[in-house]
Amino acid sequence: MSSITEQLNKVVEKTERLIELCSALQEENDLLKLENQSLSAALNASQEKGKELEGKLSVLKVAKSFSETNEKTLDIKQKIDEFVQEIDKCIVLLKK
Repeated sequence: MSSITEQLNKVVEKTERLIELCSALQEENDLLKLENQSLSAALNASQEKGKELEGKLSVLKVAKSFSETNEKTLDIKQKIDEFVQEIDKCIVLLKK
């Protein structure tokens, strides 16, 4: 009889340990779920920020290309004006 009682006590002790372990694992699982949710939210925020920055970068690239084009256009116009002035001087000299 005592061996059956001992075996039953061992089963009860192991069952209690398993229940404690299950509770601990459930708590850890809940904490990991919360951490996963916060990391997912942080990832989504980072992705949104990245998309926003990419948009700003593309706008800056377009603006820079326009400003470079405007500068080049102004440089070209200035050089053409200088050439026209030189040609006018040459024509005046040729008429003399």
